[in-house]
Amino acid sequence: MKYIEVGTSGIKASNLVMGCMRLKGKTPEEAETLIRTAMDEGINYFDHADVYGSAGQRGECEEIFGRALNLKDPSVREAIIIQSKCGIIKGEIGAYDFSREHIIASVDGSLKRLGTEYLDFLLLHRPDSLMEPEEVAAAFEKLRSAGKVRHFGVSNHRPMQVELLQKFIPYKLQINQLQLSISHCPMIDSGIAANMDTPRGYDKEGSVLEYSRLHDMTIQAWSPFQVSGPISSSSSHIFLGDYEAYGPLNRVIDRLAEKYRVTNTAIAVAWITRHPANIQVILGSMNPQRIRDAAKGSDLPLTRQEWYEIYQASGKKLP
Repeated sequence: MKYIEVGTSGIKASNLVMGCMRLKGKTPEEAETLIRTAMDEGINYFDHADVYGSAGQRGECEEIFGRALNLKDPSVREAIIIQSKCGIIKGEIGAYDFSREHIIASVDGSLKRLGTEYLDFLLLHRPDSLMEPEEVAAAFEKLRSAGKVRHFGVSNHRPMQVELLQKFIPYKLQINQLQLSISHCPMIDSGIAANMDTPRGYDKEGSVLEYSRLHDMTIQAWSPFQVSGPISSSSSHIFLGDYEAYGPLNRVIDRLAEKYRVTNTAIAVAWITRHPANIQVILGSMNPQRIRDAAKGSDLPLTRQEWYEIYQASGKKLP
């Protein structure tokens, strides 16, 4: 397992993260098996959000995680890094809320459900157009001074949204969690097709990859095996094993998996971890074997030629 510093926090973390969104409905025993499997593979980072859970059960996944591990035990708590996110309001009318009151109440709820006194990282889940950055800064300072949150970051934010927040926050935002996979990588596409009059050459991401590297922000890749359409689309699916829609890509992945004696899951992970930006990969699988397979891609040394071959097999052309 490869370990990186998260931003400039001084915290050393595995470059694979166990995403806990799908813990909903699991018993504490089932959850503990998954968590222990991840830890046995060297994963020490766990990602939550206050909205993860079954319909009408906000925070269910945090509660299950807290029941699976005794986080009151210092030896258990200090062995892992816990991150949660806040800012999404779910209900008949959805909304986003970065108000001081909501952020503080969200963290207090997460800490209670998890059974811990602090979060290592708190992320703002999706941009709130009504955000007042001074309010966010005030919330962060209250949480930080109370010892409830040690470090902060964002999720699904563009560079200028980060800059607006950073103007008012006196300490560094460490993380930006963004969707990234072989088949969904506009932050990479726009860089490769720079100065080309093609759809992939248009920088819709605000150069977020380069911005993150320049500012020492760790990118966390969510949905690393997924192809996605528009937000709320029901057509999202996994490209691994889909030979009908992604035959050339899967054939290249399978050949490299055989070469390195790993599974196709490890190769898909390795394509992301091979990038010099030191990206963390969030694994959402609730299959222990899939977690073990993915772990083999943490530090797998794909060559430069192999990395570009996978990229082109996904249907992308080099200029």
